[in-house]
Amino acid sequence: VQLQASGGGLVQAGGSLRLSCAASGRTLNNYASGWLRQAPGKERELVAALTWSGSTYYADSVKGRFTISRVSAKNTLYLQMTGLKPEDTAVYYCAAHPGLIRSSLTRLQEADYWGQGTLVTVSS
Repeated sequence: VQLQASGGGLVQAGGSLRLSCAASGRTLNNYASGWLRQAPGKERELVAALTWSGSTYYADSVKGRFTISRVSAKNTLYLQMTGLKPEDTAVYYCAAHPGLIRSSLTRLQEADYWGQGTLVTVSS
C-alpha cells in the first residue's frame, strides 16, 4: 500500500489542523494505521492509531485534542488536531501495518508502510 500524507502547516497555538493520508494500492481498512511524529532532537512517537476494526489508541499527550478517523470511500486516514500547542510541533508521518490489534498498535513504530512526513509547526 502506498501512503501520501498532507495537511501540515503553520498554525498558532490553540488552532486546528487536519492531516490526511491517502492510501492507494490496497484497502486501508485491512490494515492497522496511525500517525507518528518526530520533533527535532526527540524520538519518534506514536500519536494516534486505529485497528482495522476501528479500535483506537491515543498518546496521553494528545487525548481529548486529537481525533483519528478513516473514511473507507476515500481510502484515507485523517488526524484532526485541535487545541494545538507548541510542543505538538513535529514532522508527522502516517503508517500502516497488517494484523495489529489494539494491544499491539505500538508496533506501528516498525510499520511496513509509511507515508512521507508532513511538517506541523505551532507558534506560541
